[in-house]
Amino acid sequence: MHPPQSSTTLRLSVMMFLQFFIWGAWFVSLGACLDSNGLASIIGAAYGSAPIAAIIAPLFLGLVADRLFPSERVMGVLLLLGGVAMLAVPGFASKGDAGMVKNLFIVHMLCYMPTLGLGNSIAFANISDQSKFPALRVWGTIGWIAAGLIVGFLGWSTSLNIFTLAGAASLILGVFAFALPGTPPPAKGQPLKWSSLFMLDAFKMLARPAFLVFIVCSILVCIPLAFYFSTTSIFLSDMGFRQPASSMSIGQMSEIIFMLLIPAFFRRLGVKWMILIGMGAWVLRYALFAFGAPDQSVWMLFVAIALHGICYDFFFVTGFIYADKAAPVTVRSQVQSMLVFFTQGVGMYVGYRIADALMQAKVGGHAELAAAITGGRGAESLTFVAQLGQMFSVGLPKVDAALLATASAQWQTFWLIPAGMAAAIAGLFFIAFWDRSADGGK
Repeated sequence: MHPPQSSTTLRLSVMMFLQFFIWGAWFVSLGACLDSNGLASIIGAAYGSAPIAAIIAPLFLGLVADRLFPSERVMGVLLLLGGVAMLAVPGFASKGDAGMVKNLFIVHMLCYMPTLGLGNSIAFANISDQSKFPALRVWGTIGWIAAGLIVGFLGWSTSLNIFTLAGAASLILGVFAFALPGTPPPAKGQPLKWSSLFMLDAFKMLARPAFLVFIVCSILVCIPLAFYFSTTSIFLSDMGFRQPASSMSIGQMSEIIFMLLIPAFFRRLGVKWMILIGMGAWVLRYALFAFGAPDQSVWMLFVAIALHGICYDFFFVTGFIYADKAAPVTVRSQVQSMLVFFTQGVGMYVGYRIADALMQAKVGGHAELAAAITGGRGAESLTFVAQLGQMFSVGLPKVDAALLATASAQWQTFWLIPAGMAAAIAGLFFIAFWDRSADGGK
């Protein structure tokens, strides 16, 4: 006897909410937090733990989750292990043990990343119509927003408490996962095919010129994309934002809106223009950051944050739709895994490394400015309502004007680099990509 569909929908919605709450609790403000706690040297490596896990996750899913155990049980065990690793971070971070903190991030993300695919598998296996999936997935975005707002409202954007919050949420979802609808391993009893495990059948798609251009440009554009996730919270702090985590949640709010609009835009614009608009939005975002930095132009910075819906949805969601349409039915899951491997894995890993190296080289005035801002503000004791207002609170204490001008000019130079990268890649995609079949043409 199957449980009522309303019960299944509720459990799957809670799963999506908590799953992205875990990630959103620490990922957005990770750079600012590590920087403020004397661990700036591992910012690149810490962010790099996510793409490393994204590279390994498809192999894990192919070996274990698809063949041996029910998806919800594998998900539960992984989240419990990952939660323990994350809860251990504050203790080692407070001791300044950068090496152990970096290793704990890797352990956590190796456990967390496979749950993204597992969550999707559980959802698709237990809904009556695939068209219902966006209504479930949007709860993930809401969870990410909720995490950012809570972190900001509690004043934790630079506090080690963000890792405790993420670890606790991981343990809660780990326990809850065992109450999710039963989802048997889809390939249980089937012979292991190495071509499937290592996505070799999907790699044959690269023989198609249009798909090869799509993959190459997707990898390349993820390099400038990584700049946003790894350094924006640090940049906003230097620009006077009181709680960057809360402020950046505005981007996820816009993501909900544009996610719902994608079907209408897709019908009118098609794959190529959707992806180009997404790439163009990244160019515009970084340009707004660059030219808003010298005068700390608040409206430019907020508009840049709000562009996240177009930046993320038009590029990533459209990319997954195109990959699904372009691939033969027999290898669609492999192609999706391959796309995650190349974008969230290879592209983002290289991007985080480059972003970290360039920040160290180009924004030498940041550390002194950050220390001056912290010292100028001093300790504050704010009510919850006051913290709520800090989502839009931007203002610098009295700091040396020359120090601010130097750091702001350096930030401008820094942001022009990913803007130029994204513009060049968009130009390449415009010239080289053409696939009318993706839009139903011949």
